[in-house]
Amino acid sequence: MPQPRLSSALKRKSGLPLWLAIGWRVAGVMALLGIAIGVHWFDRAGLRDSYDGNVSFLDVIYFTMISITTTGYGDIAPVSERARMFDALVVTPIRIFVVLLFLGTAYNFVLKRTWEKWRMALIQRNLHDHIVVAGFGTTGSEAVDELIARGTRPRDIVVIENNAEALARAEALGCNVLQGDATRDATLEDVKLDRAASMIVAAGRDDTSILITLTARHLSANLPISVIVRAEDNELPARAAGATTVINPVSFAGLLLAGSSGNQHLTDYMMDLASVRGRISLTERQVHADEIGRPLSAITTGLGVRIYRDGNPYAFCDPECAALKAEDTIVEIVRRNGDKP
Repeated sequence: MPQPRLSSALKRKSGLPLWLAIGWRVAGVMALLGIAIGVHWFDRAGLRDSYDGNVSFLDVIYFTMISITTTGYGDIAPVSERARMFDALVVTPIRIFVVLLFLGTAYNFVLKRTWEKWRMALIQRNLHDHIVVAGFGTTGSEAVDELIARGTRPRDIVVIENNAEALARAEALGCNVLQGDATRDATLEDVKLDRAASMIVAAGRDDTSILITLTARHLSANLPISVIVRAEDNELPARAAGATTVINPVSFAGLLLAGSSGNQHLTDYMMDLASVRGRISLTERQVHADEIGRPLSAITTGLGVRIYRDGNPYAFCDPECAALKAEDTIVEIVRRNGDKP
């Protein structure tokens, strides 16, 4: 059975206030009733009243209403061919349209909202260890594509975005989606940020991304948050806001360009490491119990290039990598199938 999605906010909210939207429907129904009453009144000679033989204006209103509601007591009936044809070809479609209009109104304003609230509550109960992506523009969508290519299930990804078209693309991938403002506490609480495994912030503007990060850190003190910023000056504010990882695509592109100058294969290798489509990839993991005390070069799962100990990075050539400790995090290069390169 396919996983349900957070789609209650996918549709863009109508600009009409609720009372006006209902008022337009009521006005439409009254207009249709007015047409039917008017025609019946002008053609009242084709109607017969079995009670007193006289068809008054109130009788016409009465007959029209019981005809539209399919009650049909039979005390007033069309007797002329013209009156019967009008009831058959005009009143019957009006009756169907009025019924559909009332049913549609009941669905839009009562049943649909109740159903979507129930679905959202069901999805929220099942959200655990998911990845929250704030922003589904070019960068956010590429991040989601890469996550899915790396094996993350789309149902374990929640996309927050204001643009309905972008959300439709995310939903087509199978992700949970929520239309809203990721800078607001209520929005992040709706996606159960406190139970998320990590968060990616790619709002498109540095100030918005930093504000989202600040809000997310306020709600979850230990959540890993990756943020993309486009100005180098905003890297420090992003970290101060609580970002675990700050990525500057401009700086990274500059590094690739500099590396490619006179070294044509370095950039290709870096792209191979970064993309899931390459033959090898960079991964990180905790030290295994049987690796404690051994050097980083002795691990068998991949090619160890760095460890993190007490928040500090150490390269494979540093003396700290001569003996691994239980709390170390290993960064290694592995083949796509998990074998050592």
